Amino acid sequence: MAALTGIPAPSAAVRAPSGGRAALTGGPSPSAAVRAPSGGRAALMALHGIHKRFGGIHALRGVDFSVEAGQVHALVGENGAGKSTMMKIIAGNYPPDAGTMRMGDEAICLATPQDAIRRGIALIHQETALAPDLSVAENVFLCQLPWFLRRADIHRRAARLIEGLGFHIAPGQPVAQLSAAQRQVVEIAKALSLNAKLLVLDEPTALLSPADARRLLDIVRGLQKRGVGVVYISHRLDEVFDIADRITVLKDGQTAGTVKPSDVNIDGLIKLMVGRPLAAMFPPRRGEHRVTLGAVKLRVTGMTRPGHTQGASFEVRAGEVLGIGGLIGSGRTELVRLIFGADARASGRVEIDGIDVTPQNTRQAVAAGIGLVPEDRKTQGVILSMSIQINSTLANLRAVSHRLGLIKRRHERATVSALCARLGVKARSIDADVSSLSGGNQQKVVLAKWFHAQGQVLIFDEPTRGVDVGAKAEIYTLVNALAAEGKAIVLVSCDHQELIGMCDRIMVMGDGRIRGYLAPAQYSEENIVAMSLGLMPPGQAPGSAGA
Repeated sequence: MAALTGIPAPSAAVRAPSGGRAALTGGPSPSAAVRAPSGGRAALMALHGIHKRFGGIHALRGVDFSVEAGQVHALVGENGAGKSTMMKIIAGNYPPDAGTMRMGDEAICLATPQDAIRRGIALIHQETALAPDLSVAENVFLCQLPWFLRRADIHRRAARLIEGLGFHIAPGQPVAQLSAAQRQVVEIAKALSLNAKLLVLDEPTALLSPADARRLLDIVRGLQKRGVGVVYISHRLDEVFDIADRITVLKDGQTAGTVKPSDVNIDGLIKLMVGRPLAAMFPPRRGEHRVTLGAVKLRVTGMTRPGHTQGASFEVRAGEVLGIGGLIGSGRTELVRLIFGADARASGRVEIDGIDVTPQNTRQAVAAGIGLVPEDRKTQGVILSMSIQINSTLANLRAVSHRLGLIKRRHERATVSALCARLGVKARSIDADVSSLSGGNQQKVVLAKWFHAQGQVLIFDEPTRGVDVGAKAEIYTLVNALAAEGKAIVLVSCDHQELIGMCDRIMVMGDGRIRGYLAPAQYSEENIVAMSLGLMPPGQAPGSAGA
């Protein structure tokens, strides 16, 4: 991944031209277009009493929301709280059923996304809407390309826009070759080329490493200084506190509150979102309470893939949740993919209950009783275009089939309905495509698949990435339920608080090797980072969790 740099002072790339068409000039300076009056910030957009229904679902109920020039206003809430609907109303995707929208002193009606673009509103989704086979410059000016294309001209102007954000990306490079962070930069440059006054950022750092996320926040701060208003939607609350001037919480389609970060802490914000404090997010660890851990369930010995994983050996006992922590690039995901047979290994052995089940591929892993909730659920965990019903039984079709291989549809529907009820999947029907679900409910469908498969070892790789705090608590409860049934759980996470709150032990990796183990009494973010960097003694031996 290319290194990203911080924000320089605003450059000439976004200066207003003296005249003529602005389409391929890089656009006028946002600060000139949206300059705040001397008495304070100008209101870019104000929404009052917004209602929106979808059939019998009242998605928004009288919501008020406003954004000022040069302000970052964060919008947070659980999945299903109404954030996506609000975002799409601001961007012209949906008209409100009731309520008013104003830009400055003018009442407006955004009937289409084109109406929003003409008024300087740009929406940047979590998964960028770029054409992968076109170049960076072609994507930046995609909505404005003339009939006769002067490639050198748009390359020069795209380069100025991107350099004005503090980055150096070759304008002729195909977007398919860019990192996730670089694609976000191209999206922002595209918005600036359209003279954007208001940016709506939907989970902009969800797919980024911590370092790249920090650099993207630098871009937001730079835009803020130029007078651009930003609606910032994120489940990463630490990020919200770092970047936002104001925070509005939506709950069940209504405004639960609008606060300044200085007037509330993360615990108070979570309580506004879900009705319970942060301490209630994590169920008690079994190692400190009533469940006695069983015999060794999973044993991994000498797992090696040159350049990725070196001689990894560890054990997990029945009923135990073993966390795997470490910095980005430490080899956590690479290790669990080897255990699951998703990547070829040079050497290594996997045992369940003392029996060698080392898989050569994922089919053998599933047959042996190993399940993997992958890091990227949308491409590896579910088939988005298929229904909840089909996805939930994929890992164990035999359980819902006749001897001749024909699926018993009634039995399958009853099985999936019971799974959805147990896991709290929120959907209009089990026939709904998984693509129509929120991130938290998509993850529950992945879990339903492994509940149905009834394996003995379950590996969770970043199980709550892109999931709201309410759904996180539900997933943590489900993980505990699986451990209480005697299964061996491996939990990989870059969220140190998640590891500390959920795990009986934390195994820390660095440079593709196991650096050591932390017991609950040693848990801290500082210790996880220090051990990953090799600055702390190895700690516990494999399998040494207390009974």
